[in-house]
Parts: sequence; C-alpha cells; structure tokens
Amino acid sequence: MVGQYDIAVLILRVAVGAVILAHGVKHAKGRVKTGNWFASIGFRQAPLQWLASTATEIGVGVLLIVGALTGLAAAGLIGVMTVAFWTVHRKVGFWVTARPDEGWEYVFVLTAVAFAIAIAGPGEVSVDASIGLAELLDGWVGFALGLGGIVAGFGQMAVFWRPVADTSS
Repeated sequence: MVGQYDIAVLILRVAVGAVILAHGVKHAKGRVKTGNWFASIGFRQAPLQWLASTATEIGVGVLLIVGALTGLAAAGLIGVMTVAFWTVHRKVGFWVTARPDEGWEYVFVLTAVAFAIAIAGPGEVSVDASIGLAELLDGWVGFALGLGGIVAGFGQMAVFWRPVADTSS
C-alpha cells in the first residue's frame, strides 16, 4: 500500500530528478559553450567532461524520476554536486545570489536531498520497488553509496581538473 512516506519520497525524487535532467539537457544543447566553460575552469579534456557531465545529469535525472537504481542515481547526483561545489561554488560563499559566480547553497540542497533519497530509498512508487531492489540499496547501503559519490567526484577532479591560477590581483 502506498502511504504518505512513499508520496513524500516520490515528490523528492521527481523534483530533484527533473531539476538535474533539465540541467543535463541544457548542457546537451550547449555542447561547445559548456565544453569551453569546462576548459576555462581548468578541466583537461573539456569535450569528455561535457559528455560525462551531460550523460550523468540526464541519466541520473531519468533514474530518479522513475525510481530505478535510486541509490546509485543519488550517488551520481552527489558526485556531480561534489565536483560543482569544489571547482566552482565553494570559493564564492554560501549565497547563490552572489555574483559574478554563484554560491554553494544550490549544490548543498541538491546534495542533501540526494543523500536523503539514497538513505530513505525510492518508496513504493518506483521501478526499484516493483522489481525488488528498493530495500537492497537504501539505509546504510544508500549512505555508503552517497559517500561513494563524493569519492567519485574527487576522483574525477584528481584525474581531469587542474585549477586555473587567479591572475586578477
């Protein structure tokens, strides 16, 4: 039986899934612009970064919306947000309204929601529940998957990111 908890998790999954899916579609439509931006912030192999980011965001978004491999999808979102936080947002401060760049409140909220979803599980209204995976990837396993997302994000940066020196001073 579908209860309040299941509806609440469904709302969270669909909301955050739709946001990250839209972000991925935006990246897909702006391949050259997004690739150039990745290069400008210090990513080697910018076209590869564009592809990885776009594919991850679109894939994670779809998986969260339908509730398939939910813990892994949440970990993917956490990985993307780890990279975004560390490479762009952390040095600006908390507020997303800080310009010319944006602060880290947005990535913090998406990361917190992704961790909550990974721990809580997808709920009954999900592909995972219909095929018997819902309870295998939630709880402490979901928490561990979320931590794995952070490790994956730092791994990506270790391999591909070389910060651009600030020469404005």
